[in-house]
Amino acid sequence: MRCKILVCVATFFLMGCSESHFNLSSNSRLPKWISIPNGTSRQNINVTLDYYIYPSSREAVFKVYEKDNFFRLEKIVGLLQGSSPLALKNPPKGFPKGYPAYEVVTVGGVTDIVEHRAMESIFYMVDDPAIWKELGVEQK
Repeated sequence: MRCKILVCVATFFLMGCSESHFNLSSNSRLPKWISIPNGTSRQNINVTLDYYIYPSSREAVFKVYEKDNFFRLEKIVGLLQGSSPLALKNPPKGFPKGYPAYEVVTVGGVTDIVEHRAMESIFYMVDDPAIWKELGVEQK
């Protein structure tokens, strides 16, 4: 019995676990590595984000859906920088404690920054050059 439990626990850690699930704000641009199919507008696209934690790395999994029929168009896996979300040295006023929080994500050599503004299931993409600079990421 102990052996079965040990195998289950080891499998759980090797496979990783989903830490959280988010939806891209309809007011946010799409991540840089997501392109909209011809004939489709941004308003007809939903993007979800799941974070996965592994013993040696962290991943961000983006899924792109058509809004009306929930047909998945694309699944994109990116690597997260560092071991935890990043914060600004002097965060702007008006945010809850610990926010905004940022994740630097790289997919196929292209880097973008995810912003979490509160403990909610919504995320945003960052365009502000000052945030990119403070987080030490070159904006391309």
